[in-house]
Amino acid sequence: MKQLMLGNAAAARGLYEAGCAVVSSYPGTPSTEITEELAKYDEVYCEWAPNEKVAMEVAFGASLAGKRSFCGMKHVGLNVAADPLFTISYTGVNAGMVIAVADDPGMHSSQNEQDSRHYAKAAKLPMLEPSDSGDALTFAKKAYELSEAFDCPVFLKMCTRVAHSQSLVETAERITPPEKPYEKNIAKYVMMPGNAIRRHPIVEERTRKLVAFAEETDLNRVEDGADHSIGIITSSTSYQYVKEACGDKYPVLKLGMGWPLPEKKIKDFAASVEKLIVVEELDPFIEEHCRNLSLNPVGKELFPLLGELSQTIVAEKLGMPHEAGAKLDETIPARPPVMCAGCPHRGLFYTLNRNKCTVLGDIGCYTLGAVAPLAAIEMTACMGASVSAIHGFNKARGAESEHKTVAVIGDSTFMHSGMTGLANIAYNQSNSTVIILDNSITGMTGHQQNPTTGYNIKGDPAGKIDLESLCKAMGFQRVRVVDPYDLKQCDEAVKEELAADEPSVIISRRPCALLKYVKHKAPLRVNTDKCIGCKSCMRIGCPAISMKNGKAKVDETLCVGCGICGQLCPKDAFESTEKEG
Repeated sequence: MKQLMLGNAAAARGLYEAGCAVVSSYPGTPSTEITEELAKYDEVYCEWAPNEKVAMEVAFGASLAGKRSFCGMKHVGLNVAADPLFTISYTGVNAGMVIAVADDPGMHSSQNEQDSRHYAKAAKLPMLEPSDSGDALTFAKKAYELSEAFDCPVFLKMCTRVAHSQSLVETAERITPPEKPYEKNIAKYVMMPGNAIRRHPIVEERTRKLVAFAEETDLNRVEDGADHSIGIITSSTSYQYVKEACGDKYPVLKLGMGWPLPEKKIKDFAASVEKLIVVEELDPFIEEHCRNLSLNPVGKELFPLLGELSQTIVAEKLGMPHEAGAKLDETIPARPPVMCAGCPHRGLFYTLNRNKCTVLGDIGCYTLGAVAPLAAIEMTACMGASVSAIHGFNKARGAESEHKTVAVIGDSTFMHSGMTGLANIAYNQSNSTVIILDNSITGMTGHQQNPTTGYNIKGDPAGKIDLESLCKAMGFQRVRVVDPYDLKQCDEAVKEELAADEPSVIISRRPCALLKYVKHKAPLRVNTDKCIGCKSCMRIGCPAISMKNGKAKVDETLCVGCGICGQLCPKDAFESTEKEG
């Protein structure tokens, strides 16, 4: 059956049709929907793991047991999973194992523009690169065949545009392969140095065989063109831009296998054209491979190293006719991202700003606490870094910083990689205050469950970790819970914990305002007779509050009645609309 399908959904469908049995992932845009879509198939066991390293190890364990497995992550998540990745490349697999990694050129929701193709090369593992939803489905199925044929995990590399765009796919029935028997094999699976030394030559021989495969596979195909003055090598979403800009004018070598790259096929293609051009996003990965083959392609001297490409950019750089986008006569004011109305993090960040705290932040929607007017967060690097960094910061500066510096981290991020940093504080005893922002969900990636929520990926009851008990078990004597809607309570907690001469944890607990089960109070409105236009309420940066004719005004369609603005108003001008119904 043919249908339009999102790239991530198509990848999930391909994995399902290929008989994938066990899935473990950590949510990360733009990869999240692959696992969410897989969870809709009852034949597949799916879970959210605490982090990507755990997810990859779970998938490897399932492969070892003889069932086809999958783990998915975004590009920075692959950094977390790199430890098992490189060793699994040596051990190989039993049943097929596929690893989806989704890059984010343009950094729509990421802290860097990392190019994951380098991981495939470094780990000496094959990588397939779909250019649309049809490829995503087909390549996912092909990845399992390659995994079992070459005894290794296989990467399925997505990117934001392929993951989140729709194109036509043709679905088929699920075929479940026979379970592969597990056989004890110490020499293959126990990577102590003596065994690893003997596995390395096997990896190198596998790479040679994969290169030979890359020469013959239809994953890499030449599409002829009328004008051989230019020949274009491309892959992934860049292929779509090239075809839209050029049509069939120039020959194109589409590389569906991103690593290892063919050699003879590329040389033969180069010999058939007068000028060789490489069109690829981010790093000159294919271009450098061509140069290693003694070719002289045009690549990054023409196309940018930064951000996404587009059909317009490709057309401009290749001198192709194209329509310039229409421009509006008026300049639209910038609309920077802000925390939602009623966001439970807002009151806590207001308190930290008011107390002039140095705040080391982490990855999550609460990173928006760095922007005006809250402007509280001063550092964000990677998952869990806030907790580890505050320990180092305070060890370096001592009492000078201990009583004014805090770390903030979300509940899901804390489970991902904050626990080890907290254990380090407890073990090596820095006088550090860590604030866990517990909004009862994984917020930034679209409300996925995590080990603190008590529900699994399907919404069924699951094991629930008690944050207070966990922190106390780690050795913290000072653990307290506050409601971030209560500014006085937050202020007292921050002041008291910073004044203490021992490590402490504050858990700021209030569910995300966007959760469907959260019951909100009636919206507020401003009594204009009381309002003096002092703008005190504007200091929290709530998108539901604005100024009109010198008075504060509440957008009742956005307001959730959290009442933080009312706690700042010196004239009690904010009133509930509850009785009006």
